[in-house]
Amino acid sequence: MTAAPQSLAAAHEALLSDRAAGIKQSAVRDVFELSLDPSLVSLAGGNPFLQLLPLEKIGEISQRIITEQGTEALQYGSGLGTVELREQILEVMAAEGITNVKVEDVVVTNGSQSAQDMACKVFCNPGDTVLCEDPTYVGALNTFEAYQVTARPVGTDEHGLIPQALRERIADLRESGERIKFLYTIPNFNNPSGITLAAERRQEIVDICRAEGILILEDNPYGMLRYDGQPAPTLRSLDPENVIYMGSFSKIFAPGLRIGWAAVPTHLFRRFYLAGEAVALCPPTLNQMIISAYLNEHDWKGQIDKYNDLYRSRRDAMLEALAAHLPEGISYTQPEGGFFIWLTLPEGIDTYALLQLGVKAGVIFIPGAAFSPSGQADNKLRLAFCSVDEATIAEGVQRLSGLLAAAIEANGR
Repeated sequence: MTAAPQSLAAAHEALLSDRAAGIKQSAVRDVFELSLDPSLVSLAGGNPFLQLLPLEKIGEISQRIITEQGTEALQYGSGLGTVELREQILEVMAAEGITNVKVEDVVVTNGSQSAQDMACKVFCNPGDTVLCEDPTYVGALNTFEAYQVTARPVGTDEHGLIPQALRERIADLRESGERIKFLYTIPNFNNPSGITLAAERRQEIVDICRAEGILILEDNPYGMLRYDGQPAPTLRSLDPENVIYMGSFSKIFAPGLRIGWAAVPTHLFRRFYLAGEAVALCPPTLNQMIISAYLNEHDWKGQIDKYNDLYRSRRDAMLEALAAHLPEGISYTQPEGGFFIWLTLPEGIDTYALLQLGVKAGVIFIPGAAFSPSGQADNKLRLAFCSVDEATIAEGVQRLSGLLAAAIEANGR
């Protein structure tokens, strides 16, 4: 296929919306392409270890559904999702202590990313403000950017969002005339930092947002992947009327099925659901039926226990390797669950530039700036321990540590 003539390309460029012109390629996607190189140790991707799944059983389930229920499975379905899966989602949420949701308030989405898109479409006009952690999920930042929404970070520490910092941030932004629509938060094992919002702060965060008329979008894809400590109450369990809860089967089952869900306050549900139906029409029926059969016929809670045993071992291997090999001057988080560890390097080291040297050294990671709404994470990076074995983790950390030692030495000259 020949390229468009320069004049035509320029003409089409002039047709782009302001929204489209501002959309950028995700750094995570850039690194994903690199991770396909078998000569590199990838500590970048947050990919669940699907080899642990009962793949033969899932294959049998899929074949049976298509053979016996193919006309239903391969047909258009409800925009809300199947009734069976929505009822099962209530059971999944109940396993995390969420028992104040009715099936009528659950909509199945094309992954939780779709729910973020729906929220922005329903609540945000160009120029509006949303609050979030710094760092936070790059996919959410990309969604905010696409809707021309400004993401404003709220102060955090090793225990997550700081309630007083939230109060002060809201007051300052409103004094300057900004319209704040919602707080987007990943309270359990934040992607990318791995930090968990302290249990004693959760009710206060919920109370502040309700008093200020600010919705909460609670993104919780990793909540069941806990390796240490005690679960804290979800924000949705603390306030069903002001929290939109987003869940996903991507991390506890299979991301390729692209099935997530949103539990939406009853008074907001219709507008939220219609916003999703206008884009996707309906979530894939076959994929929902596969998940329903998996939940019915397999010990899915036991499967999560197996995942947790595996990921705990890999997290421990990475923490041990970091403790043994990292040069002085670097700090890192010690997550109780999830997939990620967040490294902070000395000021002045650009991890985007470091990534290119990492490729030459045979190890890749995600530069921290990709996750920062403030753009002040140049000296940070994210490591993932979920998809590689302990020996590979140790090798990758050794390669990375040599690279970081050289960068620190050069930075100090």
